Amino acid sequence: MSSNKNALIRYKTLDKCLKNKYRKYTLEDLIDECSEALFEFEGKESFVSKRTVQLDLQNMRSEKFGYEAPIEVYERKYYRYSDPDYSIHNISVNESDLKAMNNAVQILKQFKDFSMFKEMNGVIQKLEDSIHSTHQKSIIHLDKNEQLKGLEHIDILYESIINKKVLRIQYKSFTAREANIFTVHPQLLKEYNNRWFLICLYKGKMYNLALDRMEHIEAEENAEYIDRNLDGDEYFKDIVGVTVSETMKPRNVIFFVDSSNTPYVKTKPLHKSQEVISETENGAVFKICVQINYELERLLLGFGDCLIVHQPKKLRLRMEEKFKSGFKNYQDLNIEED
Repeated sequence: MSSNKNALIRYKTLDKCLKNKYRKYTLEDLIDECSEALFEFEGKESFVSKRTVQLDLQNMRSEKFGYEAPIEVYERKYYRYSDPDYSIHNISVNESDLKAMNNAVQILKQFKDFSMFKEMNGVIQKLEDSIHSTHQKSIIHLDKNEQLKGLEHIDILYESIINKKVLRIQYKSFTAREANIFTVHPQLLKEYNNRWFLICLYKGKMYNLALDRMEHIEAEENAEYIDRNLDGDEYFKDIVGVTVSETMKPRNVIFFVDSSNTPYVKTKPLHKSQEVISETENGAVFKICVQINYELERLLLGFGDCLIVHQPKKLRLRMEEKFKSGFKNYQDLNIEED
């Protein structure tokens, strides 16, 4: 159990004890109550130290979490609230808090039609009611597409990852004439460029399957799940997009961006490893350290003539060929003017 969860259980337990008018609690009693509460939640022996409970009481008394609990020691050894009606659950919320909560609700509402958030609809409505929301229009707009094909698969994929279940997926790529069956071990879900992908283990190798190409999914009950125990931040750290190679090492990609686009690239880095190598009035030279994949090429091509790849040579030549092909396409195009 996380330390934050432990702390919440202890605060809740201490609150219950301190507002109990029918029993006296010493510090040792409070320690025992917290240890017992953690045992009930974790199902295993859990001893809370004296120092931990003393620090909890100090935090509850302070403004750190907004409690400012009126905890007093009486008869030199017993603990209670000096205000018998006080509870940490009765804390009032000021106008600034209400505005912050209302803004958060407006953001949550943008996910209300998303399959994984359907169960949140009632919760969001309760939040709106409890904070007296003004039902204002959304000021923060997130890029999303609820009509995107494949979103209906997210629930079963998510549950399969959580419950470590093997899946049989009927999948038809854009290049395949017929759908194929893949028996996979789902590991992660990844959204990139408003498209969702399943990162999964298939025949000992990692693959990413686009949700919009999945036609049918069912559980494979007789197969034992293989857990790669992937950490998303670590797994995707050396790439742009979703395509990760388990054998390719990240390369230094050096590219020039003209002056009109330099501020854009500075403020929205292509990758977290990005750094500026040099800069003049004509533009800047940047460096990122990533694996060379399809998504990176598409991203670089998207800058058109505003970006020039310097290194690595193989990537530069591939970009050059892309632009030559594009130029030829325009030359060969025969469209009458309107």
